[in-house]
Amino acid sequence: MHSSLKSYLSAHRKTVDSAIGKFLPAARVRPATVHEAMRYSMFAGGKRLRPILTLAAAEACGGEIEPALPSAAAVECIHTYSLIHDDLPCMDDDDVRRGMPTSHVKFGEGVAVLAGDALLTIAFKILAKTVPIAKSRYTVADFVADLADTAGSRKLIGGQILDLEGEGENVKLTPAQLRYIHESKTAALLSCSVRLGGMAANATPKKLEALSEFGHSVGLAFQVIDDILDVTQTSEKLGKSAGKDEASDKSTYPAMFGLEKSRKEAARLTTKALKALKPFGKKGERLEQIGHYLLDRDY
Repeated sequence: MHSSLKSYLSAHRKTVDSAIGKFLPAARVRPATVHEAMRYSMFAGGKRLRPILTLAAAEACGGEIEPALPSAAAVECIHTYSLIHDDLPCMDDDDVRRGMPTSHVKFGEGVAVLAGDALLTIAFKILAKTVPIAKSRYTVADFVADLADTAGSRKLIGGQILDLEGEGENVKLTPAQLRYIHESKTAALLSCSVRLGGMAANATPKKLEALSEFGHSVGLAFQVIDDILDVTQTSEKLGKSAGKDEASDKSTYPAMFGLEKSRKEAARLTTKALKALKPFGKKGERLEQIGHYLLDRDY
């Protein structure tokens, strides 16, 4: 990773963490159990990819990061809630996330479910704090509607439903079905993340469309790489249980196409994502660097 990008990611992660820390109730606030569980999963680690993309998209559109912070915090709340629920025994049944015991292992299933519910709910309270810049094309309702659509039954939740239905040795998904799962479960939130950042900076319709395309393609590439890492890396490296996909007979790109073709597909999608950044010129450089970083990552 280029040193300037490393510094950029580190600085923006600290900014995001500080904002989230202020937006969430303190762990001691009654009822303390759920607030402790919310903050435990939120601050257990993680790359903060989605909120950093939100801030980078705002910058690419010529905006400041401050107006985009509610959006950045909200998308991370949605992401963390989805991880808590994905790890539950009734879902993907995992004991480790971000190198730490998962929420239901630490606090019990009931508290984990409610902590996830609380993060999902507070995401919209945080997003409602958005203050559109002067003469913005976008209202707070536009921000809320975009995130709600992304987190709903046709995208994030729908992708998890299809993912559950696609498990088992007797289930064989088609490539189109597998792509649809990844589009819904992973790419949709990444695309929403950059869109919200663009909206916070009053992006033109053309630039907002370009951000959507970038987020969609880089999100698909991200999931393909995730599938590859699940079979090529250790649990210690990933911070979560490796080999889970194969153990649960889950359809993945490596299982369907093999590692070499999967790597080529991730590279193709990344190239497509980077081409979408053309309207931003030099201002899209950070988004481009992040796209390369996600393709080359090893955890």
